[in-house]
Amino acid sequence: MASTYWNRTGNTGVSETKNTKAKLLEHLRLEILSTRMAPGADIDEAALSEAFAISRTPLREVLRQLAGEGYVQLRENRSVRVMDMSFATMRDFFVAAPMIYGAVLRLAALNRTGDQLKALCAAQDGFRAALRSGSPVDSALANNRFHEITGEMANNVYLRPSFRRLLIDHARIGTTFYRPTTSEMAGNLGKASDQHDQIIAAIRAQDDLRAGQLADEHWALSRDQIELYVMPGGLDVPLGSLPNTRTG
Repeated sequence: MASTYWNRTGNTGVSETKNTKAKLLEHLRLEILSTRMAPGADIDEAALSEAFAISRTPLREVLRQLAGEGYVQLRENRSVRVMDMSFATMRDFFVAAPMIYGAVLRLAALNRTGDQLKALCAAQDGFRAALRSGSPVDSALANNRFHEITGEMANNVYLRPSFRRLLIDHARIGTTFYRPTTSEMAGNLGKASDQHDQIIAAIRAQDDLRAGQLADEHWALSRDQIELYVMPGGLDVPLGSLPNTRTG
């Protein structure tokens, strides 16, 4: 009877749990990237457990995976919290972004596979479609997916965690600040799409030097776009540059 019970319901239960975990994982990633779950917000595990009909153990497994990816912070004897975006982390973001993007795209050009190149082209099609829809969230998430694939192409165990965290915050900044309501912003998004095409061409040709140059240009465009909304008028602080130091 025990064997019959396992064949009849056990495998199905395991499969259903895996499917539920996958759906919950994707749900939480999208909620965090879109900032519908705000940076620093506590995650209501009881509500998630009820909404997804999932028990505590697989729920905690999902949260541990998200913590490893940089989406959430696990705290001992306290609720899980969405990774915050403080002034300190924002400063670190602007300092590290150009260096990390450059390294990733150069390695992507050297290490990419044919299947990855096809996936990158498909992601670019998705980005163009998102731009046509006019949704800031869709555009930010599609842009995030494009760059996720370049990270997979780079295939570097040391860069992967840093790049993943960078993309999380870049997407959250995008969904918070990017509002293509002006011709200037719409033009910048069009330039970003054109740069994606150039990045694909450089990676296809395995031209790592050109890919590195495009990384600098692409970051400069993103930085300028962010500055329009993050920096108060008249405050001249270079974003994406190493901080000045004083001696003596």
